[in-house]
This record gives sequence, C-alpha cells and structure tokens, in this order.
Amino acid sequence: MMNFLITGGAGFLGTALSNRLARQGHNVRVLDDTSTGDPSKLIPEVHFTRGDINDRPMLWTLLQDVDCVFHLAAKVSVSESVLFPRDYNTVNVGGTVNLMEAVRDAGTSRVILISSGAIYGDQNEIPYKESTTSKPRSPYAVSKLAAEYYVRTIGQLAGIQTVCLRVFNAYGPGQRIPASHPPIIPNFIKHAITNGTLVIHGDGNQTRDYVYVDDVVNAMVSASTATGIDQSVINIGSGVETSVRELAKLVVRVTEQKPEELYNPRLSGGTSRMCADISLANQKLGYIPLIPLETGIRLTLEKDPQFKK
Repeated sequence: MMNFLITGGAGFLGTALSNRLARQGHNVRVLDDTSTGDPSKLIPEVHFTRGDINDRPMLWTLLQDVDCVFHLAAKVSVSESVLFPRDYNTVNVGGTVNLMEAVRDAGTSRVILISSGAIYGDQNEIPYKESTTSKPRSPYAVSKLAAEYYVRTIGQLAGIQTVCLRVFNAYGPGQRIPASHPPIIPNFIKHAITNGTLVIHGDGNQTRDYVYVDDVVNAMVSASTATGIDQSVINIGSGVETSVRELAKLVVRVTEQKPEELYNPRLSGGTSRMCADISLANQKLGYIPLIPLETGIRLTLEKDPQFKK
C-alpha cells in the first residue's frame, strides 16, 4: 500500500486515477479547487480536500507521509490560454513551482507531472519522439513545457525522482463539455446523438492522437512504481493518428445517427498533425494501449451518464 497525493484529482483524468488507486487499496488524498473538477465522482475511499495549488500550508499538511505525488492541477484549454496567458502562467507554472518546493520540504520521494503532447507544436517528423525539440504554439503549451523544466530541475537539485508524462488527446467517460472550447470527442458525441451539427475547424485533415482514459491511467499507475525512470519524459498516446474528418465518421458510425457535418474554413484547425511515438513508454513502463478509437468512442457513449437518453 502506498500514500498518494493527486493534485487536480477531481478532474477528468484525476478522478479516473484517484478511483483506480483507491480501489487497489492505496491511501489517496486529492487536492482540487473544483473550478472544473467534480468531487462527487470520487469514490468514498478517496480523501478529498478543496483547495488551491498555490496554498503552501495546505500542501505541506497534505504531503505528510506521501510516497508519490501526481500533479494534474492545471488550466488546460489551448484557446483560453491565448486570451489569458497570465492566468495560465500563475496556475500551471507558479502552481508547479510551489508544489515542488513543498515536496522538497516535506521529503516526498517521487513526483509525476502530467504534461501534454501540445508542447511539440508543428513538427516535420511524425510520430513525435521525446527527443524532438519542442515548438510550443500557445501559452498553454509554453506553461506545460516550463512546468516540465521546473519539475526536472528542482527534482534533480533536491534528490526527488521525477517523471513527466506527455499525454496526448485523452478522452473517455467523465470528460466535461464546457460551453466554450469543449473537447472534441464528447462534443461530437453530444451533437451526434441529438442529430445536431458536427462543426469541423479548417478542412478536417488535421490529425490528433486520441488515447482512451483507462490506457492513460494504466501508464500513470505504472509510473508510480517503475524503476530507472528518474528524470524521464515519456509520451503517452495511442501511437495512431486520426484526422478530425475520420473522427467525425467514427462518431456517426458508433452513434448510428445522421448529424450534419459543417466545415468552418475560417477557423484554424491548429497544429496540422499530432501523433505520439510510444516506444519509450512501452520500454520503461510496459505500456501498451488496449482500447482502439472506435471501441473507446463506443465505451464513452455507453458508460457516460451525460449521454443517456
């Protein structure tokens, strides 16, 4: 049995991770400001605290006897970060530095940062290897890259084992659909089942690497105990690239509805291609993604209560 602190543990990935670890019999503490998280989805065995990642005394209290920290607390909208870069810096960078200082002072031995595939930007070579030079294209991506550097540097100076997992486009049951800038898969499902409109930015040929939530959690859990991974940066994706156009077709097929597809050429589709090279994750974490995209969309539709008719 291990003691975990999970920041952002009431968010989409955080909830899945917290519940998995608690079900395995570990002692799980969650810190979340509930700005986007929903603590009611955490099972009763999880010890939930509402609070801010920049609250040092609270972090200090929660870190007592903790073996491993998962740091997921972050603002995560690329488009929102373009409007509010300072907020993204305060939370994603400042919050990470604050956590690392508290971890150093509390003597916790391992920190796992959940980073993002967004830090790569547009690259010529697909799939993206961890050694690829990052070209962040948004304040969000810059904030995640800065967080990685801080985690690794403070970790190295203080003798804390650190791992940065660059998670690509995670999806699955439990992903919120905010009114502005919703994640694409649940948004497409929502509009498909009501025979609405699937709005596709740009020409729809831009690709992403969609990875199912359970696969991401498998990788995170492995990272908490794997040996020989200190200072590692590891991609977590499916290793498959899918265009938005193809994604729309899959959602239509799975939902068996006939939504309209609307292409909006005036809106940029963002980075043109994204796909993770997952060979390092396989080698260091024994990671093998098990859920292909069509199956994952079907599971999301079946298991997520927000899609119940």
